[in-house]
Amino acid sequence: MKIESINNSKVKAWLKLQNKKYRDEENLFLIEGEHLLKEALKVNLVKEIISSDISFKVDGIPFYEVTPLIIKKISMQVSGTNVIAVVKKIPEKEILGNVCMLDNIQDPGNLGAIIRSATAFNIDTLVLSLDTVDLYNEKVIRASEGMIFHLNIIRRDLNNIICDLKKKGYTIYGTDVNKGHDLKNIVFNEKSCIIIGNEGKGMSNTLKSSCHELINIVISKDCESLNASVASSIIFYELDRSK
Repeated sequence: MKIESINNSKVKAWLKLQNKKYRDEENLFLIEGEHLLKEALKVNLVKEIISSDISFKVDGIPFYEVTPLIIKKISMQVSGTNVIAVVKKIPEKEILGNVCMLDNIQDPGNLGAIIRSATAFNIDTLVLSLDTVDLYNEKVIRASEGMIFHLNIIRRDLNNIICDLKKKGYTIYGTDVNKGHDLKNIVFNEKSCIIIGNEGKGMSNTLKSSCHELINIVISKDCESLNASVASSIIFYELDRSK
């Protein structure tokens, strides 16, 4: 049956998933576009598929044919989309391998880009501080280009996680543009954790005091600073290259 009314109960439920509170209550979120759908299908997290195009039907997954107007209503993209899916939140796994912690990252585009770089350069676990932007923000998901489904991402109190990692033999590397040692001279430990600070304020002083070593990317004097996601990519690359 085709859903044609915006007042349909299913449409109302899908619209609620634009709100973080409802996403948290239902443990569900929305993705838009064919590419993200393909990535979510790879990890078996798709609950429902919504489209006006029946070619997006997938065996074993409920499909809802709707009008283009309903797709436009549910979509949060300015340019629109041809398919939307309701997806289960990504299960958290044990912290293993190379770790990155994000301290109060606020820009959803930055978080999405960091997720892409972390996947590209073999970061195994990404730990979001409690005050970092919502992982399931639509802009985060879109900027991650689907890599959100291929990385272990958890949200925790970073101070507690640092204590646990130290017990497991991890070296904690913080980032500091003033006091950090040149990244070119850093010899990374086999068990490494990188901390990336807030876009404007950097890492909190409490976290800095917990680090074994502070690092900095030395750049041209003509450039004041690097975007958090760009800096992350450079550090991840150097960490991966050292293994």
